[in-house]
Amino acid sequence: ASSFARMFVQVCLYFYCKCLWRCLKFVVRKLTGQCELQRICYNTKPGAARTMKIEASLKGSKSKRLQTSVNVHPDAIEKTIDDIMELKRINPDVNPQLGVSLQACLLQIVGYRNLIAEVEKLRREPYDSENPQHEEMLLKLWKCLKPNSPLKARISKQWCEIGFQGDDPKTDFRGMGLLGLYNLVYFAEWDTEVAQQVLTDSLHPKYSQLSKAEWEKKKFDKAIGYSFAIVGINITDLAYNLLVSGALKTHFYNVAPEAPTLTHFQQTFCYLMHEFHKFWIDEDPLDIMEFNRVREKFYKRILRQLQNPEMALCPHFAASESLINM
Repeated sequence: ASSFARMFVQVCLYFYCKCLWRCLKFVVRKLTGQCELQRICYNTKPGAARTMKIEASLKGSKSKRLQTSVNVHPDAIEKTIDDIMELKRINPDVNPQLGVSLQACLLQIVGYRNLIAEVEKLRREPYDSENPQHEEMLLKLWKCLKPNSPLKARISKQWCEIGFQGDDPKTDFRGMGLLGLYNLVYFAEWDTEVAQQVLTDSLHPKYSQLSKAEWEKKKFDKAIGYSFAIVGINITDLAYNLLVSGALKTHFYNVAPEAPTLTHFQQTFCYLMHEFHKFWIDEDPLDIMEFNRVREKFYKRILRQLQNPEMALCPHFAASESLINM
């Protein structure tokens, strides 16, 4: 009986707050002469803060047309903006900047949803050694990371040199499918110097300056190096979870002036690989068995950073200046 009463009170409070909120919005609109969308666009600077408020406002609207506007096809966004302006009785001639701002926000919102679908498709596609494109990407990964060491055979123990578990990397892609390979190749091809340095450090941790006594004191026979490729696939999983959970909205809405793309996701992966590597060294684990603990701690740190609406994980991939003027 007590649990039923508690549930009844919670339901009553929910509807009371909902009605109170709608009444408050009505009063504010009458006082300001602006709807909630106008107030957000005029009083919040572009980026995650504005787009996330617009997204919440549209999803929480009592109008089905506004609720579904966050799910339209990118080609239908312009018409959707016209519909919103008409529904809200906003004169586009008097408020020309509002349409531009709403369009930028909707491009980001719809783009994020489409990016999840694209990433999910890659994650679900298994590596196929009979597919020439898959094989070509895998060989490109080797050439980018080990340009001065030719691969002697497709099936080879050499793959362990870049952090795969056995002599055929295809078995290591099972968890993340092609997404893991796409990310590793992007990192190795477009951030080559950093990728090669991280690979070198993962094989030879930076403790060469220690004396023999210090080396033995750290029990360095339990090397704190790690398998570069396997960790890359694991960090792909971390990035994927951040994306699907919506945590990466903060970052993408701040760095992508319009729709975030797969390239934005891959750039974020590069950042996460680099940062995880530094975090791993700083944590100074005794052995690889501590990987899950270090990964979880790193994941929580990234989540905390993304709670800041001003956060952009990759400053060097900052949005274009066009965003500032929207």
